[in-house]
Amino acid sequence: MRITLAQIDSGSDVDRNLDLIAEYSAKAAREGSDLIVFPEYSTYEKSRVDRSFADMAEPLDGPVATRLQATAARDGIAVVAGLLERSGERGGSGERERAFNTLVAIGADGSRLASYRKIHLFDCQGFRESDYIEAAPEPVPVTFSSGGMTFGLMTCYDLRFPELARVLADSGAEVLLVCSSWVPGTAKTEQWATLAKARAIENGVYVAAVSQTPPVSIGYSMLIDPLGTVVHGLGTGPGTGTLDISPDAVQAARDQFPTWRHHRLP
Repeated sequence: MRITLAQIDSGSDVDRNLDLIAEYSAKAAREGSDLIVFPEYSTYEKSRVDRSFADMAEPLDGPVATRLQATAARDGIAVVAGLLERSGERGGSGERERAFNTLVAIGADGSRLASYRKIHLFDCQGFRESDYIEAAPEPVPVTFSSGGMTFGLMTCYDLRFPELARVLADSGAEVLLVCSSWVPGTAKTEQWATLAKARAIENGVYVAAVSQTPPVSIGYSMLIDPLGTVVHGLGTGPGTGTLDISPDAVQAARDQFPTWRHHRLP
């Protein structure tokens, strides 16, 4: 199947972000792509998570998700994108306090294939995602199938937790979609690449690591094959990369290094 990595520069203008997603999706469809992957916070993003993230959140049948579904159906392409999902939590003033940082996977017919609420929140480097984002109530791994392959969903900071990648692989994932807005900082670009390669090598899977652009994030989206080789990488600006992937490559890597069979730890 054919997959497109879409590295974009989302901002606080939701309509502009949705138009950009539609533009990139149409381009990917023209290139014969079966699936396009956008970053975390695709539909609303700022340099710091604040109360506006909770205020902008909607249910999964709200206008933002509906437009994403319409884009997928219009172009006949599966879409994975990050949005803000409304939670039921309100403060004493009645204002919404937190939202879920959610990835949605939408099929080429516009139906919702899966949704994943971020498990691990980024409370690092003086950054407090948990002040306005609510972690998934239960750490449930999420996979979906499209184009004859199985995909596992991960969001940004999740990449630092190898257990989640292993559970997704054990659940049948052949490709890990790591949708991110990787916060810049010392050694962060090197860590992004190293961790993404490690998750591929450990599990014999493709890793499609897609990030927002600077200045909010670092860019450098990449597709890594099941042996840990970067097949395609983007720089720091907005752009796409469209590539073919195959379950045969996954099986070949796992035949060479059957770590799933050799694994002995609980």
